[in-house]
Amino acid sequence: MSDEPQDLIALLQENVSRVVLGKEDVVRLTIVALLAGEHVLLEDVPGVGKTLVGKAIARSLAGTFHRIQFTPDLLPADITGSSIYNSQKHEFTFSPGPIFANVVLADEINRATPRTQSALLESMSECQVSADGETHQLPQPFMVIATQNPVEFEGTYPLPESQLDRFLLRIPLGYPEREVEMRVLTTHREGEPVDSLSPALDCRQVAALQAVVRKVEVEDSINEYLLDIVQATRACDELHVGVSTRGTLALYRAAQAAALVDGRTFVVPDDVKRLAIPVMAHRVIPKGHLHGGQREAVESLIERLVEETPVPG
Repeated sequence: MSDEPQDLIALLQENVSRVVLGKEDVVRLTIVALLAGEHVLLEDVPGVGKTLVGKAIARSLAGTFHRIQFTPDLLPADITGSSIYNSQKHEFTFSPGPIFANVVLADEINRATPRTQSALLESMSECQVSADGETHQLPQPFMVIATQNPVEFEGTYPLPESQLDRFLLRIPLGYPEREVEMRVLTTHREGEPVDSLSPALDCRQVAALQAVVRKVEVEDSINEYLLDIVQATRACDELHVGVSTRGTLALYRAAQAAALVDGRTFVVPDDVKRLAIPVMAHRVIPKGHLHGGQREAVESLIERLVEETPVPG
């Protein structure tokens, strides 16, 4: 197998698309997050394939995978792990939780309490877990793929802004086209195709691709364009809070990864434009602190700000 970046990325995309049908954009963006070394939040109504996308990405990598089903009674230690007394050694030993994996599927993350949600913060931002005064490093590469239902659904807790900010991208899935749904019926006749999916890449190859992403060139004119868009969110009268510096870096890194996925070693303005909504829409707070059904309004606002920002020649 070739170790050329384009060959590896194409292999990964093809592998995931075998079971995630009709969602090429979702697959592409999730791979963008993986190559950027960041995390992704899949948001939509139940049953449209959020968990399937997470499983398909995880099974396409020859690393460790854990799924955490978030429920209201889930505790932080159920995620990070805890110290257990060893009667033979007469000491406490740390027992790692399911967060210790290369890919972690945090299913229905907004069904857990905010206290439990926050247990992911250190893991996602620092790739480590602190317990009883000791720091435990997480395996590399490390990615959290979280799914959530819209906040107007019963039994959900809105993710706090500090938690949302840790996700590189928030991606809606939507309902499939009729022809695609017909294919789903056919392929699921004898079970779940994702359960028989074989790995396409190993952890070494993923780490190598992530290193290549960091070398993708971004000209000063693109940086200026990116900053103009960010500044537009901060100056917008309809937003209470604009995009933070972390959000600026997220857009920069996502654009680098998207360029590599598209076969380029340099970023173009279209990379920034296409990623503005999935990177920034969950990082701004509209006046009135609107949630849930107002997501579309926020995304339309971001789209308008991008269209109004002059594109470099």
